Amino acid sequence: EVQLVESGGGSVQTGGSLRLSCTASGFNWDGADMGWYRQTLGNECELVSTFSRGRPPNYADSVKGRFTLSRDNAQNTVYLQMNSLKPEDTAVYYCAAKPHYGGWHRILTCRNAEYIGWGQGTQVTVSL
Repeated sequence: EVQLVESGGGSVQTGGSLRLSCTASGFNWDGADMGWYRQTLGNECELVSTFSRGRPPNYADSVKGRFTLSRDNAQNTVYLQMNSLKPEDTAVYYCAAKPHYGGWHRILTCRNAEYIGWGQGTQVTVSL
């Protein structure tokens, strides 16, 4: 069974930091690209950051310079370090795994793309 277990969400004030974790099991870790999406009510699912094989981490313009994606292959875990958080970063964050082939989809609702798997989502709230 494919599982992506997220942790690390919470509430912080503007300028604060959080680190999200996503630990994977049930599929070939080496055969997967990993990424994070986020979504707020009434808005499209936004692709935040991704690891694709053979490429450096990719970031949405809205988070460049503030978020850092890293990967621990020994632990089958990806981390999203989020610094200098802003109220507009408030969202539910979802971890996703997809095969190396094919791109990261633009999707309306998170968890609706047919990837290897999705996490359950973790809430991040940034207050003024």
